Amino acid sequence: MDTLVASGLGGMYGVHFKPSHQGARSNPRSQLRRQGVTGSSLKPAATYVRTRRSFVVSAASTDAQTTADVQETDVVVVGSGVGGLSCAGILSMYGNEVTVCESHYHPGGVAHAFKVGGYNFDSGPSLYTGISKFPSVNPLGQVLHALDEPLECVTYDTWICYLPEGTFVCKTNAEKYSKELGRLGGPGAEDDWKKLEKFMEPLGRAAAGLPAAALRFDPLVPLTILKFLPSVIASGPQAAMLQNPFKDLIEKVGVKNAFIRNMMDLECFVLSGVPADGTITAEMAFMYGERNRKGSTIDYPIGGAEAVINALVRGMEKHGGKLLLRSHVDEILIENGRAAGVRLSDGRVIKARKAVVSNASVWDTQKLLPPGSVPSTYRKKAQETPECDSFLHLHLGIDATGLPDDLECHHVIVNDWSKGVDSEQNVVIISIPTVFDPKLAPEGKHAVHAYVAGCEPYDVWKGMDRKSEEYKQLKEERAEVLWKALEKVIPDIRARTELKMIGTPLTHERFNRRNRGSYGPAIKAGEGTFPGPGTPIPGLYCCGDSTQPGIGLPAVAASGMIAANTMSPVTKQWELLDKIKA
Repeated sequence: MDTLVASGLGGMYGVHFKPSHQGARSNPRSQLRRQGVTGSSLKPAATYVRTRRSFVVSAASTDAQTTADVQETDVVVVGSGVGGLSCAGILSMYGNEVTVCESHYHPGGVAHAFKVGGYNFDSGPSLYTGISKFPSVNPLGQVLHALDEPLECVTYDTWICYLPEGTFVCKTNAEKYSKELGRLGGPGAEDDWKKLEKFMEPLGRAAAGLPAAALRFDPLVPLTILKFLPSVIASGPQAAMLQNPFKDLIEKVGVKNAFIRNMMDLECFVLSGVPADGTITAEMAFMYGERNRKGSTIDYPIGGAEAVINALVRGMEKHGGKLLLRSHVDEILIENGRAAGVRLSDGRVIKARKAVVSNASVWDTQKLLPPGSVPSTYRKKAQETPECDSFLHLHLGIDATGLPDDLECHHVIVNDWSKGVDSEQNVVIISIPTVFDPKLAPEGKHAVHAYVAGCEPYDVWKGMDRKSEEYKQLKEERAEVLWKALEKVIPDIRARTELKMIGTPLTHERFNRRNRGSYGPAIKAGEGTFPGPGTPIPGLYCCGDSTQPGIGLPAVAASGMIAANTMSPVTKQWELLDKIKA
């Protein structure tokens, strides 16, 4: 089997090709589904311009811009994840000069996309809601709305779960979802679900009624949330449970059916990285409100994750923001007790007149701070933040010849309920985005992404030489669970595979600059809370999945808005709230 090394991706994964099958043809259902496209036409993708020392990103032109003149700015954002780009975009819209420094040669952080052999792959999230239509209750949709960056999306309503009890067809339709729970859950399942759903209904309204864009972490917050409080109060005494673990609500309602309880653990885990005993009720209430909303759909952006990231970059840049790629921050500079800028790995210094925002994880942010710059108790608490495990990825390019026309994009496989959904390699998620967007792969092919999220132990891989045969062999062994999950969807997928890439926790650690390749903090509701954007250092803020509200695309987009608003005048935030409600 030949090996391809392209654009650094060979160093990332090791890319393997097999000769193409003959007579490949495109999946006709992919063409039909394109008729479900919503939103405006895609704007041009961002253009990346290489300069002497770094990449400068420009969504509007291909004019080269040297990095020598990027010496001072209002705000430096460390990292171009969805949280960092959301924060940068809002701050730029508010009139600040913002510079985003990204270590990688792709923007997007854990949500970045990459191309190999004619295939476009997403490295992270693959399930989106609330980004195809404005106004939206999804914080990511609100950021895109605020930045006037609509996305062209395919909308759909189905994903498939392969469970120990059988195949579960999930629908964004309350009645169909309930019936399916009853079919697989046996006696009492549907009754327990309806009790839970009834209790959740006002909580869903409350969660959606207080937009993340209204939040800020300073004494001025009453001025921005006051007008939204009536919708929270209207939900009744249940509103007090929004901050509790979702399992508390399950117990209060009296859910006894084992299948329903297992499904709630699964939904919590997919949403937040922890089961129901650690997931905050507000997250689940928001999700249920979205799923049961009349006309609710799931969205897939044409162009994949890259389209989302490019839209955030465009939105920031048209307000004067800059994105520097291959510009790794070695240190956050502290002067006179205040965050004053950053020093890059090549020695360049970018001064910040107003603030520095870290979109790095809680552990990685600590590595950027000089010794003695924060109280030892703060540093110790940050370093001891519990962490989720890492990822294992299998990216494939396959021959699509003869595959069913009704092949779905998203699939979730649970191997064994008794082990717990967060146990090692127990839950596998699969995405086949070319079902919706055939242009993400060569004609007649499918791009496939299978992964375990937050349940691949780092210590299995710790200290391994990525170039060793031992490492290559372990990748094959550990990826077997992904192959077996894929065979539930496409039984002959191994024979169809023409391109194969396996990503490990070491891949996450290296390319995403994630401490131990972690999915994010494992902060359980009821035992701890995610911190706000502030830090003990004046002028230093944080955003991303180590801050409120936590893990997930909507949450990190919300964190970016919250950080930006905490740093900004209330009048600017009021303008934002008026705009996203338009």
